[in-house]
Amino acid sequence: MTEFVEGWLLGHTLGEGAYGEVKMVVNKTTGVAVAMKMIDLMKHPHAQKSVRKETTIHRMLSNPHIIRYFGKRSEPNMEYIFLEYASGGELFDKIEPDVGMPVCQAQRYFKQLISAVEYLHSKGIAHRDLKPENLLLDEHDNLKVSDFGMATVYRLHGKERCLENKCGTLPYVAPEVLLGFYHAEPADIWSCGIILVALLSGELPWDQSLAECPQYKAWRDGKYMSIKPWRKLDNFSLSLIKNILMHSPENRFTIKDIKQHRWFIKNFEEVGSIERYVQPDETDSKQILEDEKLARFCLSQPELLAIENANPVQINFEERPGFSFSQPAHIEDLLLCTQVQTKPFTQASQQTTFQRLVRRMTRFFVKTELKLTMENYTCRINNVGTITVTAVDRRKMPLVFKANIVEMDGKTLVDFRLSKGCGLEFKRRFIKIKSLLEDIILKNPIL
Repeated sequence: MTEFVEGWLLGHTLGEGAYGEVKMVVNKTTGVAVAMKMIDLMKHPHAQKSVRKETTIHRMLSNPHIIRYFGKRSEPNMEYIFLEYASGGELFDKIEPDVGMPVCQAQRYFKQLISAVEYLHSKGIAHRDLKPENLLLDEHDNLKVSDFGMATVYRLHGKERCLENKCGTLPYVAPEVLLGFYHAEPADIWSCGIILVALLSGELPWDQSLAECPQYKAWRDGKYMSIKPWRKLDNFSLSLIKNILMHSPENRFTIKDIKQHRWFIKNFEEVGSIERYVQPDETDSKQILEDEKLARFCLSQPELLAIENANPVQINFEERPGFSFSQPAHIEDLLLCTQVQTKPFTQASQQTTFQRLVRRMTRFFVKTELKLTMENYTCRINNVGTITVTAVDRRKMPLVFKANIVEMDGKTLVDFRLSKGCGLEFKRRFIKIKSLLEDIILKNPIL
């Protein structure tokens, strides 16, 4: 690990943000870990306005199920945003592709998601890009909403405005958002409903919520029970989902309605989880995506990210002056992180930082040494020990993930992480790659 600023070490890459990488930084003395979003203003000169809006909104928030904002640091060509580090990884990592997860686990995550969204709406803030890739987990397996790059204020001083920008990730976006001019709260609630489908079934119901999409048309016409994912869900879960995924936002469940539904209230842990359905066959319905509409759509990718500027709500605030890691503006914020050691962060403990702080299912140990392991891949190698895999998913969308090959404790660890695209598609590809490398994989517990 290299030193970022005095007293703070720059750790490994956690992922990619809209305008650059997200890295971990660790305090040399305490072992406190913080996530740092890096925004390259040379590559993205127009990102400054987006960063300002994101940090303005995020710094207003304080909730157990929302990633904490600590501050930012500005340099001539770089912006750094410092956030709570969620050591439990990403929510999509808990979802088994085409299967989902036990209903008691899905209910727990869904309740925490609804709690976070209810809090956001109480502040007049819409997230507008809710999806499993933006939901993280802490060391206690509690859900944390992250990434406020598309968030906006829709209510101020009791006055609510309609939104117009088409924001989000297509499979999670409400139909009225695709048409333009929509209310914020029903749109976020729709996204929560799609997330619940993914949790329970391990797949997404459609590419986009338009009549041109046959899967969505079948849902609207009530002719969906024989197709995936609906045939895998029980009627109890479906009764809630049907009310959340109402085409008309006026008829859609509110958060109050969701919290009063029997599925939301029921204690599944007492009666045991509903059995998972067997993995479906490989025959999938045809997926439809219209390139012309995609070109005009504001997706969760840096080249397409847009900032809403029509009738913006102005928020006056004073930025924290010169946020610095050597002299934190609010040291109590940093010390409340969960990764705190009572003894100094020694050289020996630095070597096990990867093992201590990161938790993911998409990794394994191999029998081969680093050089020989690299030879098992035919993908593009960026630098020593890092491989980038670029593909196209089932929806014909870009899918990029990286494999870091690390020598650790005398063993070779291959660690995969999503860089860009759908988390469920990433998990499907990982399972295939893992099966191809079965002959060199060690049967060690996953870190």
